[in-house]
Amino acid sequence: MATVSSHILDSVSGKSAVGIRSQLFQLDGSGKKLLFDVTADDEGRIAESVEINDSNRGSEFELVFHGRDYFAGSLAVDSMVKTVVLRFAMDDDQKRYHLPLMLSPHSYSTWWSS
Repeated sequence: MATVSSHILDSVSGKSAVGIRSQLFQLDGSGKKLLFDVTADDEGRIAESVEINDSNRGSEFELVFHGRDYFAGSLAVDSMVKTVVLRFAMDDDQKRYHLPLMLSPHSYSTWWSS
C-alpha cells in the first residue's frame, strides 16, 4: 500500500500543528470519495495507508488541511485560510507520498518530499 503523510507546522508558534484535522479524498467523475479523516498526532504528523490499484491508479487525490478550525482552537483567531487543498496523483502502491505544510492564519507553504 502507498502511504500519504505530512508534517504540519504552525509558523506562528514555531511548533507542530498538533490536532489539526486532515482528510484525503479520491476525486472521480461522480464526486469525492473520503479515504481518511484524521487529526495530527502530538508531533503534528499524519501517516495513513492508501490502497492504489487499477481502479484508482492515476486518479486525482485531494489532501485537505482544516486551518481555520485549527487556529480558532489554538490561537483563538479567525484564520483567512479556511482550508489548504493539495491535489496530486498517486501511481505507485509502494511509494510514500509526503506533503509537508507550514501554516499560519493568513498564508501557507508546501513542498514535495518523498
